Amino acid sequence: MKKKSIYAYPAIFKAEDKGMYSASFPDIDGCFTCGNDVADAIWMASDALALMLYTMYEEKELPMPDPTPIDKINTTKGSFVSYVLCDTRMYRRKFGSKAVKKTLTIPEWMNEAATEQNINFSQVLQEALKQKLDVS
Repeated sequence: MKKKSIYAYPAIFKAEDKGMYSASFPDIDGCFTCGNDVADAIWMASDALALMLYTMYEEKELPMPDPTPIDKINTTKGSFVSYVLCDTRMYRRKFGSKAVKKTLTIPEWMNEAATEQNINFSQVLQEALKQKLDVS
């Protein structure tokens, strides 16, 4: 079974000074951001949500909280609620690219043949894992 990586949570967007908008997530403590306009705030909210959920996953703060139904969230004048979508797998690929050393075992003849052809073992392993995991 594949781990879930696509999430949608409601965010409260509030009009601020000079056309800016702030965004906060009632279900995710400490998750808030802002943008220069509505579109920028939505874009930034998606990024902030992905970062928070990725961090929660890495710190084993599981399970992820259930999103509150959008019609159960109260707003004040000058604010509105909208779902924000994020993909934590895509976020991890973009920002979580720290190299991890692995030890592997292959037959001696295969090592010699690959070394003669100057094959980069790390690159081959990465390509094979991407294919096996069906990720690009």
